[in-house]
Amino acid sequence: MPHLFRRAMDALYWACAVLAGASLVLVSAVIPYSVYTRYVLNHAASWPEPAAVLLTIVLTFFGAPVCYRDSIHMRVMFFIGFMPPLARRLCDFLAEGLVALVALFMANWGYGLCAATWFSSIDEFPWLSVGVTYLPIPLGGIVTLLFVIERLTIGAPPQRLPAHEAAAEESAPWTS
Repeated sequence: MPHLFRRAMDALYWACAVLAGASLVLVSAVIPYSVYTRYVLNHAASWPEPAAVLLTIVLTFFGAPVCYRDSIHMRVMFFIGFMPPLARRLCDFLAEGLVALVALFMANWGYGLCAATWFSSIDEFPWLSVGVTYLPIPLGGIVTLLFVIERLTIGAPPQRLPAHEAAAEESAPWTS
């Protein structure tokens, strides 16, 4: 059963990573288009700025769980390194609990935000519900909570060593 849960979390991780990466690429295309229409064509398009904001919401709330699961989020580990093993484990458990609380907050209040704005629309995209644009908040909270549950029940996923770090370790003269 833990193997199946890990595989499901791996699939969820990759889905979030692809979604966040696609959002980043689209933001990187929309902003230059906005600059082009404003300064070259001298006729600014109205949709690129709100589209970039919406894509940034997707990038943020699906990219954050990816960073959390890969342990590449910001952490301050200086003082924890000086603690005895039991205190270190307690701090790790407390940190995971706090992340779970934030994830629950996002899921709960994000759902409320979606429900409250579901029948409103955006001026530049009248066919798009504001509630739909806020869906990444509760969904990102649920994904983060699932990743916390994964860490607490079956442990952190194995860390993937980036290719540039692996190459640096192979070529470093002091490692052989």
